[in-house]
Amino acid sequence: MSKPTRTANELIAMARAELKAHADCPDGIGISVISSEDGWEFRATADEATVAKPGYPECVALIVQIGDHLGKQYDLKD
Repeated sequence: MSKPTRTANELIAMARAELKAHADCPDGIGISVISSEDGWEFRATADEATVAKPGYPECVALIVQIGDHLGKQYDLKD
């Protein structure tokens, strides 16, 4: 049985909503979706000033966890 599909923008919006509900992340964190043979995953990017802010590493770890969770529920729509 296949999973429902979502676009990269839909997945990123879902991740941002979950981040707001669970963490106080600094502004300026970019999230992108990387497709792979095994499915897809989130990648976080930020400038040096954002990386230096308190809570940044925890937010990146949370983005990875959210991606793992959503990856079990949704496939990436091309």
